Amino acid sequence: MTDLADTLAFNIHCIDIDYIRPRLACSYLMLHEGRAAFIDCGTSHSVPRLISVLNECGLNTSDVDYVIPTHIHLDHAGGAGALMQALPNATLVVHPRGARHMIDPQRLVDSAKQVYGAEKFDTLYGKIFPITESRMRIANDNDVIDLNGRKLLIADTPGHARHHFCIYDEMSRGWFTGDTFGLSYPDISITKGSYIFPTTTPVQFEPDAWILSIERLLTKNPERMFLTHYGMVEDIQTLAIKLKDDLTKYTKLALVNQQHKSRVEKLKHRLIEFTLEDLANLGCKQDKNQLIKLIETDISLNAQGLDIWLNRQERS
Repeated sequence: MTDLADTLAFNIHCIDIDYIRPRLACSYLMLHEGRAAFIDCGTSHSVPRLISVLNECGLNTSDVDYVIPTHIHLDHAGGAGALMQALPNATLVVHPRGARHMIDPQRLVDSAKQVYGAEKFDTLYGKIFPITESRMRIANDNDVIDLNGRKLLIADTPGHARHHFCIYDEMSRGWFTGDTFGLSYPDISITKGSYIFPTTTPVQFEPDAWILSIERLLTKNPERMFLTHYGMVEDIQTLAIKLKDDLTKYTKLALVNQQHKSRVEKLKHRLIEFTLEDLANLGCKQDKNQLIKLIETDISLNAQGLDIWLNRQERS
C-alpha cells in the first residue's frame, strides 16, 4: 500500500488527507466483498488521494456505494461534493441536521471564510460543490447502512456538534468517531498508549450531551475507535475516562476565566498550560516548543469554542 494510507485490519484503510500537515486528519476506506465506502472524506483537495488508494486496492470509482461524513465540518465533509462527482454509484449518508448544508454549502463556505479569509480558505478547502438531494440518504439515529452485507449502525452523538453521528462496525467491533472520541496525534508520544484530548471547536460545544454520547459509544463494548484526527486507538475504557474528565476540566477552566477581558487569549494560554502539564504527567518527553506547534491550531479553536459556550451560558 502507498504511503498515503495505513492498512488496518478488517479491510479498513486509513488515508492521510494531507490537511495542514501530515497525520492530522484522515479518511477511512472500508472494503467489503468488492464494494467500498469512504467514512469522512476531507477536503476537495483530498479527492485525488482517496481515488488513488481506492484504485490501489483494486477497485474502481463505480465500486463505491457510500460516502459517510460523520459531520459537516469542512475537514470532514468539505470534499464530499467533489468526491461524489467522481463516484457515479455512491450515496451520501448524512445527519438530518447537515443535509441542507450539503445541498447548498454556501452558508458553510461563508462562515469559514469569515474565520480564515478567502485566500486561506481556498488553500485549506478548495471549491465546495453542492450535492443533489436525490443522491443523499438522511441517516437517523439507529439506522443501519448495508455495505454489501456489512452492517454499519448510525448513532446520533451530539456534543462536539449537533449534526454529528458515529458509525459502529460490528465486524471490527469499532466506532468511526469523527470528533466525538476526541483528537489523538501519532506524533505525540506518551509512556503508554495514545494521548487524546477534546475538540471544543465553535460553535456547538455541549459538554453534558458529549459525555452522554461517549457513554453511548461504550455500551457496545468496543475494542477500538477510528478517529479522524488521527487513526485507530485501543484501550478504550481508559481513554473514555480521560476524555470525560478532560471535558469537565475544560468547562471548569472556562468558567474560572469567564470574566477575563481578553478571554479567548487567556483560554488559549490556559489550555496550552493544561495540555503540556497533562502530557508531562503521562510521561511525554518531547520538546515543549515542538508540542506547542503540534497542538496550537486545535487549542486555538478549542479556546474559541469555549468562549462561545460561555456566551451561551451568560445568555441563559
